[in-house]
Amino acid sequence: MNVKALTFRLALFFCSIAFCCPANELSSAELNKVRQLKITVLSTMLADGAEYGEWGFAALVEVDGHKILFDTGAHSDLVLKNSQSLKIDLGSIPDVILSHFHSDHVGGLLALRDTVLREKKPEALQRAHVGKGIFYPRLSPPSTEEDNPMIALKPAYEKTGGVFVSYDKPTELFPGVWLTGPVPRKYPEHNWSGDEKLKSPDGLVVEDNLPEDMAMIFNTDRGLVVLTGCGHAGVVNIVDYARSFVRAAPVYALIGGIHLFSAKDEVLKWTAEKLKGFEVKSFLGAHCTGIETVYRFRRDLDLDRAHAVVGAVGASFSLDGGIDPRNIAR
Repeated sequence: MNVKALTFRLALFFCSIAFCCPANELSSAELNKVRQLKITVLSTMLADGAEYGEWGFAALVEVDGHKILFDTGAHSDLVLKNSQSLKIDLGSIPDVILSHFHSDHVGGLLALRDTVLREKKPEALQRAHVGKGIFYPRLSPPSTEEDNPMIALKPAYEKTGGVFVSYDKPTELFPGVWLTGPVPRKYPEHNWSGDEKLKSPDGLVVEDNLPEDMAMIFNTDRGLVVLTGCGHAGVVNIVDYARSFVRAAPVYALIGGIHLFSAKDEVLKWTAEKLKGFEVKSFLGAHCTGIETVYRFRRDLDLDRAHAVVGAVGASFSLDGGIDPRNIAR
């Protein structure tokens, strides 16, 4: 066989490998990168300017031309009022992410949907993305009454034309924009109260560890951006899981609530050590994170005051500008 024929056959062989073997998750994720991203806090405890604070969380995500509302706060009208103050048009947002069932994250959904319908914008806030398990029956002993607001909210939202989309595994919602779905609990983080119970599909009443808890992950050239509501699955579990199905990249920014406000010193130390291993570059800790937690992480992650900030209403993070803390948390 001459050299030219051998070269041709080798070329065919390697081409057949390329086409027959599917790309692995890493190479697939690398093809889809977010180019523009801005996340603005709409609900949290710390208020700034003309906005209002509450025990709750919501954020506006603007990513490569898409607008997404992540959680809806606790009070029915607070995200609406804060959006108006911040000049944000809710009628231009088709998608809502609900991180978990707690009322301080889903309380505004129905009122916000009714508002955009009155404005004759039926496609606004019409799709609600949720993790599998968000509709499980819940109990808060000693009460025996249903304690999951999503049970009643589901038919009411669907009556308006709204649609729930449920996820049981990681899903790429838009190019480079991922929902984790339910997060495996690889590490023993216990970021929930422990008092609540849920009824599983097989009828067993067990401790409610918020199985549906999910986060958003953005794949960027600078690393992963992670957005959480409460992080009940554990922030280390969330980041570790994201790195397994997106790519093992540093965390360029961690934003939202991570439910460590009452954590003991040893828990904060362990968490910070793990996050330092993930090379977290910026941290905007809001809602249930805890103010002390933010300052501990600023120290333990070797971040400065521009890169580790207590989240306030109106505070934002963008790929180009980093964290804008506004006045109260500057």
